[in-house]
Amino acid sequence: MNSPDTEFIRIAGLPDRDANESSPRPADSSLPSALPVLGLSDIVVFPGMVVPLLVESAPSIRLIDDVVAGDRLVCLVLQRKPDTTDPRPDELFEVGCASRVLRMLKFPDNTVRILIEGLHRVRLKDFLSRDPYLRAECEPVTVAPEETMEIAALVRNIRSKFEEISELSPALTEQVRVAALNVEEPGKLADLIAGNVNLSLDERQTLLETPRLLDRLNRLLPLLAREAELLALGSKIQNEVTSSVNRNQREFFLREQMRAIQRELGEGEGAGSEIESLRAKIEEAGLPDEAREVARKELDRLQAMPPASAESTVARNYLDCILHLPWHEATEDKLDLARAERILDEQHHGLGKIKDRLIEFLAVMKLRREVKGPILCLVGPPGVGKTSLGRSVAEAMGRKFVRFALGGIRDEAEIRGHRRTYVGAMPGRIIQSLRRAGSNNPVMLLDELDKVGADFRGDPASALLEVLDPQQNHTFVDHYLDLPFDLSRVLFIATANWLDPVHPALRDRLEVIELASYTAEEKLQIARLHLVPRQLEEHGLDRKQLRLSDASLRCLIRDYTREAGVRQLEREIAAVTRKSARQILRRRRAQCLIIKAGDVEQMLGPARFQSENAERITECGIATGLAWTPVGGELLFIEVTRMPGAGKLILTGSLGDVMKESAQAALSYLRSQAPRLGLAEVAFDKQDLHIHVPAGATPKDGPSAGVTMVTALASLLTGRRVRSDVAMTGEISLRGRVLPVGGIKEKMLAAARAGIKRVILPAQNEKDWHEVPDEVRKKLEACFVRDVGGALEAGLQPPRGAGSNGANHAVSRRVHHRRPNGHPRASNRPLPPEVAE
Repeated sequence: MNSPDTEFIRIAGLPDRDANESSPRPADSSLPSALPVLGLSDIVVFPGMVVPLLVESAPSIRLIDDVVAGDRLVCLVLQRKPDTTDPRPDELFEVGCASRVLRMLKFPDNTVRILIEGLHRVRLKDFLSRDPYLRAECEPVTVAPEETMEIAALVRNIRSKFEEISELSPALTEQVRVAALNVEEPGKLADLIAGNVNLSLDERQTLLETPRLLDRLNRLLPLLAREAELLALGSKIQNEVTSSVNRNQREFFLREQMRAIQRELGEGEGAGSEIESLRAKIEEAGLPDEAREVARKELDRLQAMPPASAESTVARNYLDCILHLPWHEATEDKLDLARAERILDEQHHGLGKIKDRLIEFLAVMKLRREVKGPILCLVGPPGVGKTSLGRSVAEAMGRKFVRFALGGIRDEAEIRGHRRTYVGAMPGRIIQSLRRAGSNNPVMLLDELDKVGADFRGDPASALLEVLDPQQNHTFVDHYLDLPFDLSRVLFIATANWLDPVHPALRDRLEVIELASYTAEEKLQIARLHLVPRQLEEHGLDRKQLRLSDASLRCLIRDYTREAGVRQLEREIAAVTRKSARQILRRRRAQCLIIKAGDVEQMLGPARFQSENAERITECGIATGLAWTPVGGELLFIEVTRMPGAGKLILTGSLGDVMKESAQAALSYLRSQAPRLGLAEVAFDKQDLHIHVPAGATPKDGPSAGVTMVTALASLLTGRRVRSDVAMTGEISLRGRVLPVGGIKEKMLAAARAGIKRVILPAQNEKDWHEVPDEVRKKLEACFVRDVGGALEAGLQPPRGAGSNGANHAVSRRVHHRRPNGHPRASNRPLPPEVAE
């Protein structure tokens, strides 16, 4: 049973009935005990409602025929499943409305339309029959009259809300509004409003099943408040849409009038010619299909805009960006390996392994004819030539070079661009760099990858994940461009000073190539071949006017610079060149000025750096360690002293947590091994030990100072000084094992630079000894130790009264040597038990 499309709802008591419909409404007691039951699919009938219904199924039509032939009474009940044609008893709600059929009309399509009037609420008890239609025993639901102040207040609020709804809803007829004003009984008013306001079927059924008047009014009021709010919001939206449409129509008519006036005056032809020029460029640019369609749509929008509007400027800039991107422009690769090797050798001294890896990379590109492969990341201290290596690779390949500085970037939009909805939006750095290069396959150097930051605006490192992934960057989408751009042909080379700050997922996409610090001899060759000629050219001099001897260059390297690279060295050479240019202009004779080692101090003043090991160790409790920093290796001095106390360990010098733990582990080992080390008489619980690492303003951390700390403590407690020409590095365990550490090459360079003769290293780092340059290995004697005992014997001076042979013998038992000539020496005697372990 459905309500017809032309549904109308009438109010009982209003004059719209036939003569045969004027019989009075039966009382509850006069209702038959059993009534035919007709299921409703999309309407809930309340007492007092007059509503038309459409009957389609054969059983329902037979039911209506029998009802009209009899007393015209039928029970109307909502179905639980609207799609059911002939519902079963369990598919009907328990409460319905006993109604009277006022009128019936039959149509040629075998359907029947009836007009019914709701009479009373009834509850279905037992179903008496199911064939040919449902018939059930019905019990009238008694509604007791109530008159309280609360009900009066609810009725007043319900009338007020209904008036709001009637003013906003065009579906409510004037007849319903008048009826609501004239109904005085609260129960009839609630049924009238519930049947005419836009409520869901479940909400209407709930109101029908609520017999108590107070409960029914309390449930109805919130529903009316919600409906009034929805209607008010819908009315507001409709008014805004209508206003916007009217405004747009007005602007359109005015704009057309303006164009007509401009045509009459012969003006406005420039804008039209600009549009046609852009349209021609779009067709001739050879854009990808998607980009061409977007450009055409944007051009159509631009044509409909006033030329002076802000949107017009945004559209022009966007079209200009699309048209000037190198969608298909590319440079031809020159993959001549001999030429590439010659360029790298001319522009960079040394770096043999790095050059070999770059040549291998170019060889693979020559065979595959595509770039898809690992992203190279050059890692090393500042000033070792990482950026210039990227420029040399571009020159060797014949590609354009683009440098993208990542230092200090904290906004993801720097990589992906800003969306055009923002004022001042622009493409990201990647798209901007490609636009400036005019090629879709440049060598793009991502400089200072480890300096990328992150804040509330996003994480640029996460945005770089797609850029540096060869499997994804062929469809890179910039937020401003909003079009896929192929980055797979771009050769990305990243640089960093160290990899710890780099995002792990980003680090996983990189093939790391490490550039170590330069040795003094390498710096000399770089200065002679590259730095001096460049500074002579920049200062307007030549080799016939000024020469710097090798001795003067070595003096600059040793006494005026302390760096892993050559930037400071170049600045010092520039200072010498400037002062030399002044002297050359004062001299009348055209004679070549030769700078010697003694002239450097006169020009630059006293030496800025002294040998870090120049002061001999004359006291117990001082040891020299080796540390790695992002700018190269450094010497680390550790001082230990003791005083009366309660056995506390004091640590100073801006030490990190790991370094503090190393100090505690060193002290615990010495206390546990006190009898074997000759420390049985030391009263640890009656004295405080203080460990200090100078240069307190510089934060220090890491486990590699463990060997140095235990040696300095042992020196203080045993009264044996540490050798002045010995430096050491290595992590220690509580069992006294010496564990491997990193940065061996940089640490050895620092040791050789400071004049160290012997270095103590973990035995497991012997494999790293071969990475140290030959000239450095010739200056150092490496002692590879497995335990703290070996380190102490190699680093401490022999006790008083012990001969030199005894000291050397003790060392040979625990230490594996590599002499400066490179030949190892080790004792054939078995290792002590703690070492053999």
